[in-house]
Amino acid sequence: MGGGATKLYSTLTQAFSGSSSPLSIPPSYLSPHQPALTNLDSDFCLQKDSPIYPLDSVELLQQCEEALRDQPPRLHRNFVYINDGDGVASSPIRVMQWNILAQALGVGADNFVRCPLEALSWSRRKNLILEEILAYRPHILCLQEVDHYYDTFQPVLANLGYSSHFCPKPWSPCLDVEGNSGPDGCALFFDESRFELLDSASIRLSAMMIPTNQVAVVTTLRCRSTGKYVCVAATHLKARSGWEWLRSAQGSDLLWHLQNLVQELVGGDSNVQVPLLICGDFNAVPSEEVYRRFATSPLGLDSAYKKLSQDGASEPEYTTWKIRGTGECCSTLDYIWYTKGTLRVDAVLDMPDEEQIGPNRLPSYSYPSDHLSLVCDFSFREKE
Repeated sequence: MGGGATKLYSTLTQAFSGSSSPLSIPPSYLSPHQPALTNLDSDFCLQKDSPIYPLDSVELLQQCEEALRDQPPRLHRNFVYINDGDGVASSPIRVMQWNILAQALGVGADNFVRCPLEALSWSRRKNLILEEILAYRPHILCLQEVDHYYDTFQPVLANLGYSSHFCPKPWSPCLDVEGNSGPDGCALFFDESRFELLDSASIRLSAMMIPTNQVAVVTTLRCRSTGKYVCVAATHLKARSGWEWLRSAQGSDLLWHLQNLVQELVGGDSNVQVPLLICGDFNAVPSEEVYRRFATSPLGLDSAYKKLSQDGASEPEYTTWKIRGTGECCSTLDYIWYTKGTLRVDAVLDMPDEEQIGPNRLPSYSYPSDHLSLVCDFSFREKE
């Protein structure tokens, strides 16, 4: 264990030696300084005394496009349709996974040296982010590094029919940035016309029984058209080289919680399988131990984006491509895991090539984050 890792472990041990549960998150973090209604984004939420009158989806998309009219177009990507021999899905479930880049980090510590400061402005980025979401209209949306949940994403997407759950990091680095909008964290949205909420929980991930600074949102839904359950998790594991051991421990903790949840749902019946979707920025390349833990989990997981490869066994070359002051980074760090026994991948959104991304990489005028969104269409497998 390296010096930095040892120091963190020592600090965590001292700070949380009295913690009664690795699941516990202080109440102040579960409801972090929710802004008053007057702090809602005035570009998208029109306030006429009370209540609030947000824009509808058509007006919102038109407004985003108008705001971006004089800028380069967003990255063009196509869906690749998968034929697993089970026929065509009549009503697929669209899932989007995306680290949207916290605004406070984008203009601060992340140090994107080749990205113009204007391209990092929130007035521009919020339109690009919403345009990307509206372009694909996922039924389930998992986001990381969300630091504008209460003033922008929750009210805007609620008006489009999404319910949501947000879990901030306990010690968000965004809070160290002057003029920040609060802590960043994970947010999970779902289309209420497609799913009914059964349960949702915030999990503070642990390593060796010590709570860490990384979190997950786990939501159990019932599909309104089929009546089937689906359990969805959104997470963001520890970043940076040298913390592989911590990511592995955090991933193991999340898998443990999901295994317990599945056992509760099936009531001990080993013949019943619960569909799982685990979306996140794992900050881990496929050769890392945490990736292997998910790939070999008894939950029967597979990574959806392997479907883009010719052999169906390889991840994309990259899901993030950026240039910081420390150098260029082109890596696969983001994944959508699914239970291959209960869910089928019907389509996968392809990755833009190097020419589309451009020499200055991401983020850029064309794309608001250093991570690319992952979008997949799934369907429930029929019992044999």
